[in-house]
Amino acid sequence: MTQTTPFDLIGGRDAVARLVNRFYDLMEAEPDYDALRRMHAEDLGPMRESLTGFLTGWLGGPRDWFEAHPGACVMSLHGRLPITAATAGQWTHAMSRALDDAGIDPDLRGQINQAFGRMSAGMTRD
Repeated sequence: MTQTTPFDLIGGRDAVARLVNRFYDLMEAEPDYDALRRMHAEDLGPMRESLTGFLTGWLGGPRDWFEAHPGACVMSLHGRLPITAATAGQWTHAMSRALDDAGIDPDLRGQINQAFGRMSAGMTRD
């Protein structure tokens, strides 16, 4: 029996890439995410690719990103950043909007949003 993963339900890597691109487009364009945007490099291209790879594996798709970054985790990769509750909130809000725009099933979207909320809260430094 084949198990359907969130990756499959979302629509695969192309759908994950569209989600990530929408997230970063919002972050670049919306003043509400200025503090979050300032935490990132000027060129978001590498971040877009990395987050697409991470989410692909995290959602149950191919784990290429994890194989290329053995031992890496989201928490350790963000440990050097001064993430506050406000910037964590900006991240989850922008990602929630991107998920809404992606047309993902509301139940799955809610589960993913909850997981992202827990992740971002775990990264805060204040």
